[in-house]
Amino acid sequence: MKPFLFLGVRPEDAPADDEYAAMLRCTGLDESTLRRVRLEAAPLGDVDLDAWSGIVLGGGPFCVSDPEDTKSAVQRRVEADLARLLDAVVPADHPFFGACYGIGTLGRHQGGVVDRAHPEPVGAVTVELTAAGRADPVMGVGPTRFGAFVGHKEGLSALPPHAVLLATSSTAPVQAFRVGRNVYATQFHPELDVDGLATRVEAYRYDGYFDPAEAAQVVADARTSGVRTVPGVLRAFVERYVHPRGDAGPGRTVLGDEMGVRQG
Repeated sequence: MKPFLFLGVRPEDAPADDEYAAMLRCTGLDESTLRRVRLEAAPLGDVDLDAWSGIVLGGGPFCVSDPEDTKSAVQRRVEADLARLLDAVVPADHPFFGACYGIGTLGRHQGGVVDRAHPEPVGAVTVELTAAGRADPVMGVGPTRFGAFVGHKEGLSALPPHAVLLATSSTAPVQAFRVGRNVYATQFHPELDVDGLATRVEAYRYDGYFDPAEAAQVVADARTSGVRTVPGVLRAFVERYVHPRGDAGPGRTVLGDEMGVRQG
């Protein structure tokens, strides 16, 4: 099979590594079949879509709705890299799954409204699938209603006009959507469990998601929320797009022309 490409944007090593481990666990892939590139570390360069079964974009502390004059040079470069990638992904309808930061990135790229009208505090929410979500081969693998963890300052107030709404919640009108047949994004974190949430709470204690003095309570509330695992949407995404179109082979590097990514 061709590998999948995981794009991380977290500058902090502990949550970045924990997120990648969670993505490996939830997709059922290993490091040879889910290859990681940390976008905050270096420019992405060109991506050969034909080299990858699909692309997964993780979350992070960036917000696309941040005022431009407050964005760091790294954030602006990451946004430009992802916009250029989506310029290729969306017309090709290439398999793509963006989580949390990914929904703002894809939503803005496709003409949706991304703003601060529907933030959700760090913790558990109940996600509800729409009729289209229940019928979707990726989002429809679980129950109609399920618990998941969120934590975001921005969200979509309006979908891109051509997008399909797949899931919603009482606190955020857009929890998941699809563009075309194969390009997905979720506001909730499909990879996140309680221990992963605790890692992120510690890493982002002073980033404005919650009162730093309440960090322990945020984690305690998550542990008693009843959320253990999210339905296997990431595994469903991977299984849908695994095709025996050649094997990258073990030990091949994620960077460089041979694996379809040329870093600038």
